[in-house]
Amino acid sequence: MTASIVGWAHTPFGKFDTETVESLVVKVATEAMADAGISAGDVDEIVLGHFNAGFSPQDFTASLVLQADPQLRFKPATRVENACATGSAAVHQGVRAIAAGAARTVLVVGVEQMTRTPGPEIGRNLLRASYLPEDGDTPGGFAGVFGKIAQAYFQKYGDQSDALAMIAAKNHKNGVANPYAQMRKDFGYEFCRSESEKNPFVAGPLKRTDCSLVSDGAAALVLMDSETAKTMGKAVNIRATAHAQDFLPMSKRDILQFEGCSVAWQRALQSAGVELSDLSFVETHDCFTVAELIEYEAMGLTPRGQGARAIKEGWTQKDGKLPINPSGGLKAKGHPIGATGVSMHVLSAMQLLGQAPEGMQIKNAKLAGIFNMGGAAVANYVSVLEPAK
Repeated sequence: MTASIVGWAHTPFGKFDTETVESLVVKVATEAMADAGISAGDVDEIVLGHFNAGFSPQDFTASLVLQADPQLRFKPATRVENACATGSAAVHQGVRAIAAGAARTVLVVGVEQMTRTPGPEIGRNLLRASYLPEDGDTPGGFAGVFGKIAQAYFQKYGDQSDALAMIAAKNHKNGVANPYAQMRKDFGYEFCRSESEKNPFVAGPLKRTDCSLVSDGAAALVLMDSETAKTMGKAVNIRATAHAQDFLPMSKRDILQFEGCSVAWQRALQSAGVELSDLSFVETHDCFTVAELIEYEAMGLTPRGQGARAIKEGWTQKDGKLPINPSGGLKAKGHPIGATGVSMHVLSAMQLLGQAPEGMQIKNAKLAGIFNMGGAAVANYVSVLEPAK
């Protein structure tokens, strides 16, 4: 049995002093079930994506979803975690439950609250998604890890500061039309390219505009077996999923290759019976601009070392041959870790049904690709989505 998305909910991403992990979870769970037109009693299984790693004092959060409705009591509920790919790990877990015949309807929720945590602690918490024996003392936390990756890429392929600034400018421009985005401001290429008091270097060649935002937020979706989904008000089929987990230490692999990303893309496209060029758009994991650059290569859009071509020649713009991150990506939208992968699926489903916000909508979107990454290309998840026929 294949799975379909039949309803969803999405909070804005940002800094929310009055919200808690619990309130965010309850909000999106309630709204997603209402959007799907189901009752809590119809839910067979619950999957919660919540990274935490010290951001929230409340751990063991799977049962918080039950707070949305008393009818959810005694339903199987599991929390999953796979670093920054936690949200997609939750979605894929729900898809597998349906594929196995263990559930017909699954409620998937992704959440994170990060902004209440003091700055130094944020860095330490995020660094837990790296291999601590090697990277635990990296200056700049997780940004420092990707700063090292950017430096290594520059050493091998030349200074790519222009391309990184173009990626940042593209995603910020796209984010203006996304009502859920934390930062809805078109900074322009010159601001992103230039070091300034408002755009200082953060780690290696990465400036502030090269780094995604610390965020609070949640997203949820309702999965249903595709046969039953045909009777629902709307349905987006998950045509293929793939997950490739790589070694945690960067010393055990060529970090400039993002090999797990390549493997996941190859498996998903093969399973879907399509090629990259068949996709209408891609939502990809731009935790840092250098990640999006290398992902162009890993997904097969350009040869190795030539990712800059894709942005410099306009391929990945909203009107290009393969629009990438029409939502503004993590760069503009924000990156509440457990929510990010669920958000990618929700916004892609909106695109495929022509229900994306005005200005964000890709014309005649028929096939979506999603890449969500945990750690430095360690947890790699790809989904291919299409409207139900």
